[in-house]
Order: sequence, then C-alpha cells, then structure tokens
Amino acid sequence: MIPMGEEKLKQFLRDKGYAGIILRTRANFSWVTGGKVNHIVNTTDTGVADLVLFKERKFCVTSKMESRRIMEEELAGLGYELIETEWYEDPFEEVVRLCDGRRMAADTDIDGAVNVAEELAGIRSTLTTEEMKSYRALGQAAAQAVESVAREIKPGMTEYDVQALIAARVMPQGINPQVILVATDDRIFNYRHPIPTRKKLEKYAMIVLCAERGGLVANVTRFVHFGELPARIAENKEKLAVIDVTMNAESRPGTKVSDVFNAGVAAYEDAGFPDDWRLLHQGGPTGYASREYLASMNTHDVIKVNQAFAWNPAIRGIKSEDTVLVGEEANEFLTHTGGWPYIEVEYEGGLYHRPDILIR
Repeated sequence: MIPMGEEKLKQFLRDKGYAGIILRTRANFSWVTGGKVNHIVNTTDTGVADLVLFKERKFCVTSKMESRRIMEEELAGLGYELIETEWYEDPFEEVVRLCDGRRMAADTDIDGAVNVAEELAGIRSTLTTEEMKSYRALGQAAAQAVESVAREIKPGMTEYDVQALIAARVMPQGINPQVILVATDDRIFNYRHPIPTRKKLEKYAMIVLCAERGGLVANVTRFVHFGELPARIAENKEKLAVIDVTMNAESRPGTKVSDVFNAGVAAYEDAGFPDDWRLLHQGGPTGYASREYLASMNTHDVIKVNQAFAWNPAIRGIKSEDTVLVGEEANEFLTHTGGWPYIEVEYEGGLYHRPDILIR
C-alpha cells in the first residue's frame, strides 16, 4: 500500500511539472514512507539514506553499511529500488547521476534543483486519518510521561535527573525525546529556553518535551511547585491561561496564522506584559517537526482542517504549551490527559481547560 504522503508528493510533482524530487531530511523521509526513519545521528536534520522519486520509479540511495537494514526494516514493501555505495564513497554522487539533466525539486539546497522545503511543509501539515490516529496516541504518551515525572520528582534532584526520568518514560515506547528542557526555580524566570543543568530543584520546576515517533512530534509543557504558590506566580498563571486560550481558540479553519499571532500579542498587552512575546517564539504549526515554521505577524498562511499547532506563550515565571489539532467543529488538545489540574477559561462563549501548576 502506497503511503498517503507519497501520493500527496507525487501530485505535487505533477502539479508543478517537476521530473522528480530528492528527499534528504528526516521529516520528509518519515512523511512519504508512512512513519519510517532514516537517521543514525539524532542531532541532524538529514539522514543516512536519500530518496529520489520520479513519476514511475523511486530509489533509495545509501551506503552498503546502511542498505540492508534500511531496505528490510524501513522500506520493505514500498517499492524502492536500491542504489548502494561503499561506506568510504559519497552516496550523493549517485543521486546526482540519477537526476542529471532532469528538472528536479529537493527538500534541501542542492545545486541544479529547486528547494521546495516550505511547500512540502505546507502539504504535509494537513494530516490524514491514519496520521491523526498516530498523533493522538503520541500526544497522550508524551503528556502522560511529563505529568507522571512531575508527580515523581523531589526537591534535591538535579535538572539532569529530571531529564533522565523523561527519557526513561518515553524511549521504551519507541519515542525519541527530540527536545527535553528542564528549569527549576530562578532559572524559569531568567531563561525562556533552558536546557537542563546540574542545578538542584528547590520548589519550582518546568518540564518541556518534544516527543517524536514515526516522524510526528508532540509538544507539551507542565509545571510543578512544592508548597504554597507565590502570589506573583499565582497571578501570572491565570493571565497566561487567557493568552493561551486566545491563541488556541483563534486557530480555526480559514483564519490566517498571522491573525492568530496578532491576537496573542494583543492578549499579552491586555495581561500587562506587552513585550514578553518578544522574549520567546510563540510557536506555530507542528506535525513532522516540532514547529513546521515559527509563526509571526508576517506568516499569512490560512489555517486548514486537520492541521496541528503548538503555541507556547510565556510570561514571567510561567509558560503554556500543548499540541492541538484543528477540527471542523472544534479543536482537539492532543496532549490533554484529563488527569492534571486545570484552569477554566471562558472565551467567546466557550469554556476551556488549560494546564494549571501541580501543587505538591
């Protein structure tokens, strides 16, 4: 059975008049193969096997040390022809030979090919029924992992300890922890993108996870506080929940992404934090990347049904982040477990439940 991603890709090639396309990135490999992977190193955007698709034939180009596993475990039954090289040779030379003289597209910068990465991100961002099913399962697994760790951690643990617990929760489920951020106490106030350190938890912790499985990425953030919540955090969490709801509620079919962003900026101002949106990107469309792109006042793409978004507004000492699927009638929070404390927010006649801070 041909994955729907491949069908969409071939329709794109027909519509644009390209002879074929070169796919090198991990995200697009997963998309066109129905959730398979092509990477070894976990910190690169590209993998160890390139795909070259034409109208009638499709090829996998890789080295002999990778080819057997890729063909047997990732591409079995998908109809790819293998072109392999020695490990000490450059497989991309074979890609160039395949494409010589043809009008080609590519998902990275390649001489002689048109970089269509942004167009592909727009196409793959509208999810299929099967992709949404997988995404729901991933969203729940990611959120449950973060929430269970938040209930387990103790003062005196280092941020590294918390990071290790998150990884231990998700990796046995075949989930790649693409991003784990942990900050405690004053670091939450000082840094908007805090990687874990040796600092020990005293009273307050933020846990962030971008969890990838089958190419899809679910994004979730939760907070836990030990003892009575300080007044400024108690006040700010309520204000942030309104900003969060504004952005998620406005993410509806037919709305421009820039309009959602601008609504969020206005909500920041209403909350008394008119410039805090400048201190951290506000998120944007997600799916086969933690963010397909970062939304701003200049991104005028129109939101479609079955697209996913992960907005992450933040003000002093608090941040909010979940993965939401845009539906025809209503949006669905894929990382809402129902087993966490929530803040109720009314917005334009609707009632929303957004994650509160867990008090222990």
